[in-house]
Amino acid sequence: MSSSLRVAGLFAGIGGIELGFHRALGDDLDTVLLCESWRPAQDVLTKRFPDVELHPDVQTFTDLPEGLDVLTAGFPCTDLSQAGRTAGIAGAASGLVAHVFEALRLAQKRSRLPWLMIENVPNMLALDRGGAMAYLISEIESLGYRWAYRVVDTRCTGLPQRRRRVILLASRTEDPRSVLFADDAGERQPSDYSDAAYGFYWTEGRGGLGWARDAVPTLKGGSTIGIASPPAIWIQDAEIGRRFVKPSVEDAEEMQGFPRGWTRPGDTVGRRNGPRWKLVGNAVTADVSAWVARRLVSPGEVIDESRPWDGVGGWPKAASGQDGKISSWRVSEFPVSLPYRHLLDVVDASTAEPLSRRAAAGFWNRLQQGNLGRHPGFRENVAAHIHSMDLQETLFGTDLEQSRVAAG
Repeated sequence: MSSSLRVAGLFAGIGGIELGFHRALGDDLDTVLLCESWRPAQDVLTKRFPDVELHPDVQTFTDLPEGLDVLTAGFPCTDLSQAGRTAGIAGAASGLVAHVFEALRLAQKRSRLPWLMIENVPNMLALDRGGAMAYLISEIESLGYRWAYRVVDTRCTGLPQRRRRVILLASRTEDPRSVLFADDAGERQPSDYSDAAYGFYWTEGRGGLGWARDAVPTLKGGSTIGIASPPAIWIQDAEIGRRFVKPSVEDAEEMQGFPRGWTRPGDTVGRRNGPRWKLVGNAVTADVSAWVARRLVSPGEVIDESRPWDGVGGWPKAASGQDGKISSWRVSEFPVSLPYRHLLDVVDASTAEPLSRRAAAGFWNRLQQGNLGRHPGFRENVAAHIHSMDLQETLFGTDLEQSRVAAG
């Protein structure tokens, strides 16, 4: 391919793919169009990409720009993720991806088809026996594309977030395997991670914790009414009362590869439960996109680790295919292994908001109903944190978290 790319982004969110492509290609990238329907995300895109045309609704989008090299689509995972409704690819939100293929079919009649890049959650490989993936591949192959996909862990870029996403590429003229399967660094070494901090979901406790060493589990978008859903961080050596803290939304932006404050234009009312957590949680990690962009313009030699897929069970974590023939690939979720940033180098433990007494108590009650959270010292520290909060409430006469919320 040319080292210069013309790119259009559907379901653009806050521009994670576009920012990553820009970092990788600089002036050799020309983003010609973005499409996004949610107003807060539109406000972010308008501020961050002021010279790019913004289309408001994929359902009314028909014409692809002339001379387009890459069409990207980080379509909604709402109906596909374990944290979502799991209605499947036919769900009202995730089903909008059909408009991507409609636009490509229209473009097929008058111009060459661009590269297609799709990003979504790994759960779609298993949900409904892989029905979502089967639909995507069927549509892709009907357009004459050859395709490849791979589950990629954000930690490969050095960001301290354990976020696994499917990256799918398809082309009619190029080999997507030379982009996705030219690199394999293997799982990061345990020595890359520190024992100073562990991330987990404090909103769970019975069925799962999302436990992550020196990282946070996947950042979530929160609820539809804007209630933030940050993970918590256990800092073993902190003083009692500050051993359990939450990252700020700016911390989350950085762990998604964005500059701090990137989503601020999307929160026009400045509410505590504004849209910024949802904007960040739903985003495509910019640093993962940068890796894809570099390989798009400079494909590598394909690693020969494939074998025919028998079609049994859910789809493999990495696969490629064309004309109905599918191969699975024995590759890791870490195509690269960039220098790692420790969690406490991103989150300032001295200023991070402590987990409130109410939140910690609710988590503790759920924790008692299962056998999770057995890391040495963890449960004892949760109990000590709650006791510390009880002492503060006794001394000051109120719940400090409630006071802080009341103050704005």
